[in-house]
Amino acid sequence: MQKLINFFGKLYGGCARGLDLLQSPLLLAIRLYWGWQFAQDGWGKLTHLDKVTQFFTSLNLPAPALAALMVALIELVGGTLFALGFASRLTSLVLFVNMTMAYLSVPDDRTNFLHILSKPDDFYGATPYTYWFAALLILILGPGVFAVDWLIARWYRRRRTA
Repeated sequence: MQKLINFFGKLYGGCARGLDLLQSPLLLAIRLYWGWQFAQDGWGKLTHLDKVTQFFTSLNLPAPALAALMVALIELVGGTLFALGFASRLTSLVLFVNMTMAYLSVPDDRTNFLHILSKPDDFYGATPYTYWFAALLILILGPGVFAVDWLIARWYRRRRTA
């Protein structure tokens, strides 16, 4: 019986190590896909600031023109940095807060956000969800090894040891 337990323990450990190798490629795919989406949305907002400002005005947001410009720039620049993996955790935090505000600013999405525990399908069915979740993943897990952050950290470590 002990041999069987050891066999399955080794099998499980080997599978876990193999799956660990997929972490950085997955994080890269998330960053590239959602970074591109953020950047596209930011560019769309930037090129149609008047419509975004009107929408923000309809939501009774303070300084709607400034808010529209800030959101557009956050999404465009933040999405680009997110995709590159540059200042990843800070960028993810800013994008996460931005998407949380998107959830809370639109009445229907606010209701969906508040249903996070009672009606999770409303929560993850809301428009900001996938952006919000992608930013949260990179915020918590980091960008992985296929990122500018990793290259900078590697360069810094080499300089310190030299």
